[in-house]
Amino acid sequence: MRAGAAGALALLVAAAGCSLTSESADGGRDGTGTAIRISPADGASDLPTGLPITVSAAQGTLKSVTVTAGGRPVSGVFSADRTQWRSDRALIPGATYQVHAVASGPNGATVERTSRFTTEKAVKTFGIDTLIPNKDHGSTLGVGMPIIITFDQPISDRVSVERNLIVEASRPVEGAWHWLNEKKVVWRPKEYWPAHTKVRVVARLANVRGGAGLYGKQDYVREFQIGREQISVADTKTHHMTVKRDGKVIKVIPISAGSGDVFRHYTTSGIHVAMSREPVTVMVSPDAAPGQPGYYRTTTYHNVRISDTGEYVHGAPWSVGSQGRANVSHGCVNASPANAKWFMENTLIGDPIIVTGSPRKLEPTNGWSYFQASWEDWLKQSRLRADFAAPLASV
Repeated sequence: MRAGAAGALALLVAAAGCSLTSESADGGRDGTGTAIRISPADGASDLPTGLPITVSAAQGTLKSVTVTAGGRPVSGVFSADRTQWRSDRALIPGATYQVHAVASGPNGATVERTSRFTTEKAVKTFGIDTLIPNKDHGSTLGVGMPIIITFDQPISDRVSVERNLIVEASRPVEGAWHWLNEKKVVWRPKEYWPAHTKVRVVARLANVRGGAGLYGKQDYVREFQIGREQISVADTKTHHMTVKRDGKVIKVIPISAGSGDVFRHYTTSGIHVAMSREPVTVMVSPDAAPGQPGYYRTTTYHNVRISDTGEYVHGAPWSVGSQGRANVSHGCVNASPANAKWFMENTLIGDPIIVTGSPRKLEPTNGWSYFQASWEDWLKQSRLRADFAAPLASV
């Protein structure tokens, strides 16, 4: 999601001047004043893994920087003028690092510097429990598709984790992460995804600090593609749903929405997103037990789920006479069997399905209805605020 290495190099000068920086005992200078500065300082211990290793040369250039952890090489990048070097990944917890740097001054003389330090040990590890979209959602998704990550441990160092959650896209897309709770974080674009955008999600979590003594186990990568733009608007007052594809109306479907009876079975107004396509679903009344008024148990066909609270667009042969005329459902969007079949077959997971005209408003956390939140409110639960998705290098 962020430019990464280029932006990090811009921080080297500031990082090199912090209290963890060290020079050689004699100032690390040759006869012309060339000096090497290394951060973390020699002898530092129990350091967080999010702290980068930085090496800089004052009045000279770096000829080489060799960093090892447990005898294994550690990768990093030089600045264009070779006056600075920075490690490019989180450090390994509980490891001993050794840094050896060589710089040359204007007169050709060389200066060498070595630093040795250790990182904090891991008490426990964390990983990703679920990453949505997954393979069950298909490889091509709708323009309202969110990216949802659920961790298997509570995350307290959200800045460190969020910094390592990277969204790459083949088209310019502004978006941001938003923490729903200590285990779940969601990325959505400010607006819908541009049609036909290729997306890659990279969670570079190996060794990333998630909290005191808590470190990431491994990296994760997920790729998917956004398909055509299809947005459906179900108007509960006109009792019709208009389906637009790439800006053009392709179908108008007579519907019947929630009746708003004594059980307040209104269909919620707002920006829903298609969460699943289910050929057969058994629906049971959420607020009445068997034998009580309002109880039902019904098998429905050609279902598209649009919320966590049981709202679907589905076939309803029993309400065909009311479709296009009146709202008689328990909260779902009813359509004829033929229209429901067409809608399910022509809907991608992630397609926006907007309901209008109902007095009951959709909550932003009901299902994948994250576009219900204003952009300003969305950013309030982001630790790093908005940014453009990084360019997808392979496209």
